[in-house]
Amino acid sequence: MTLILSYIYQKMSEGNYSIVTEFILAGLTDKPELQLPLLLFFVGIYVFTVVGNLGMITLIGLSSHLHTPMYYLLSNLSFIDLCQSTVIVPKMLVNFVMEKNTISYPECMTQLYFFIVFAIAECHMLSAMAYDRYVAICNPLLYNVTMSNQVCSWMVVGVYSMGLICATVHTTCMLRVFFCKDDIINHYFCDLFPLLELSCSSTFINEVVGLSSSAFNIFFPTMTILSSYIFIIASILHIRSTEGRYKAFSTCSSHVSAVALFFGSLAFMYLQPSSVSSMDQGKVSSVFYTIIVPIIFPPFMSSYMYLGK
Repeated sequence: MTLILSYIYQKMSEGNYSIVTEFILAGLTDKPELQLPLLLFFVGIYVFTVVGNLGMITLIGLSSHLHTPMYYLLSNLSFIDLCQSTVIVPKMLVNFVMEKNTISYPECMTQLYFFIVFAIAECHMLSAMAYDRYVAICNPLLYNVTMSNQVCSWMVVGVYSMGLICATVHTTCMLRVFFCKDDIINHYFCDLFPLLELSCSSTFINEVVGLSSSAFNIFFPTMTILSSYIFIIASILHIRSTEGRYKAFSTCSSHVSAVALFFGSLAFMYLQPSSVSSMDQGKVSSVFYTIIVPIIFPPFMSSYMYLGK
């Protein structure tokens, strides 16, 4: 990445561009009276996120009876949530204690890269988990064959590969963008569209790639999850016990709420044309999929896993 950045700086120097070596993160709010309450609130959320997800990973790793495909997927989801939160929250907390929160150009591109990796990986991990429960409930006799350890491992490899490929494409496109005098990012982390707002060169390719990637990585997992739920609900309706149906539906509803919150906030931020989107509203939406979701997914998803039992 160092060689690429050096090349970018050289090209910018050849033209009449001012080289931006660092950015200023505007943060979530500029109201002084909200800084301390928000700091304490997000510190608490981050601590619970780290403890909850690390606890889930440790519990699954140490319990031999949990070494099954569904808990393997759940531990990977916890790992993704932990990494996603760690990429975003620590730097965001600096905004609440420092008057000016700066981030260097290489650090900004690195944060953007890993944010995209884990955000996209989470989308596809959720669809993989929904498919796992579909097989467990609708085809229980074929579950051990369909969701063998080898198949499950390849699914996880595919999930991370999607995140790495898309992140590489987005970051490479961002490295070709020139930034001039404007260096204040109207966000609490280095996100795709807030960065493009500061560009003094054409961002058409970046916007097309961003919208195309967002559409694919949101709609495809969403359709997989919805399709799985249609078959799962159809199977639940055949449960004769009223108590069993109620328990299954209550578990499903909690999972649907968490997934809808995640994909809904993503769609609000990334599937709107830049001409109608608001960065202030986008910052609020981003809080849900970068900070709130990593803390609520482990308990929701662990209860959801009992559907197949």
